[in-house]
Amino acid sequence: MSTINDVALKAGVSVTTVSRVLNNRGYISEATRKKVFKTMEELNYQPNEIARSLLRKQSNLIGLIIPSVSHPFFSELTNHIEYYAYQNGWKVLLCNSHMDPVKEKDYIGMLKRNRVDGIIMGSHTLEIEEYRNLNSPIVTFDRQIDNEIPFISSDNYQGGVLAAELLISKGCRAIVHVCGNLELAMLANYRNDGFKDTAEKHGIQHTTIQTDMNVLDSQQYNQIVQKMLEEYPEVDGIFASSDIIAACAVRECFARGKRVPQDIRIVGYDDIDMAAWFIPGITTIRQPIEALGSLAVELIQKQLEGVAFEKENLLPVELIERSTT
Repeated sequence: MSTINDVALKAGVSVTTVSRVLNNRGYISEATRKKVFKTMEELNYQPNEIARSLLRKQSNLIGLIIPSVSHPFFSELTNHIEYYAYQNGWKVLLCNSHMDPVKEKDYIGMLKRNRVDGIIMGSHTLEIEEYRNLNSPIVTFDRQIDNEIPFISSDNYQGGVLAAELLISKGCRAIVHVCGNLELAMLANYRNDGFKDTAEKHGIQHTTIQTDMNVLDSQQYNQIVQKMLEEYPEVDGIFASSDIIAACAVRECFARGKRVPQDIRIVGYDDIDMAAWFIPGITTIRQPIEALGSLAVELIQKQLEGVAFEKENLLPVELIERSTT
């Protein structure tokens, strides 16, 4: 197995120069850089990443903990985080918590043992103290867990306002918000506040229906919508807290002979790619998913560099109207 000394000898440079090329430190001419990489390839030299990370006190790894990469929103968010992390020299360790606190705690321990440079938290089933004791740069998504830990989120309250205003402007007079469980301390709960405040301002009948705790399950979404349509037959407008719930609502309406949007108008949230692919296309509140992913990486980097950063990061939302309204 080739060593760094073998690479330096064959390339005709010092070991220090090879080390600088590997760690992208100091000035190295492009010609020398190419010669070193060509020599590494010829010798099939593989740097010892663990040793390099200990030397640099940096692993070039970011941990990302999300509920499930199979969920379209988190899939798209993960894609953008990985892209921007890679552009800045990091690899991403992806952890699916599946809303299981034991699994989430195990993953946090694993990330600490691997000396990750930072952790982006998109799953929050654990108590706040678990995060406070990490001693690593952290960014949380859609949850504020500490005044010193930065979070990113879309403007959930405004999203609820936009959804309710649209339904009301279309003539809806009995509207429902289907959302996640409000007992979870998530910033997404503000969607319901915006929805309720707007409905009350206009004197419109409104109801909020919550899912069970820690659920990302389309089968349960179907059951919730079925029950809602049975218990509230007068409903003519639905605001769903995700495009997946909105798609389930469209399907259940069609199964009961209700026309969308003629009989029931439906607004989702997120604007995942599939929202435009469904037939009918889903009207939704767009979160800037790419900007959220880019900002998460940027906040990790700023913490590592010791430069100033915003702790509260609310990104604007946008109404995207399609065929369900």
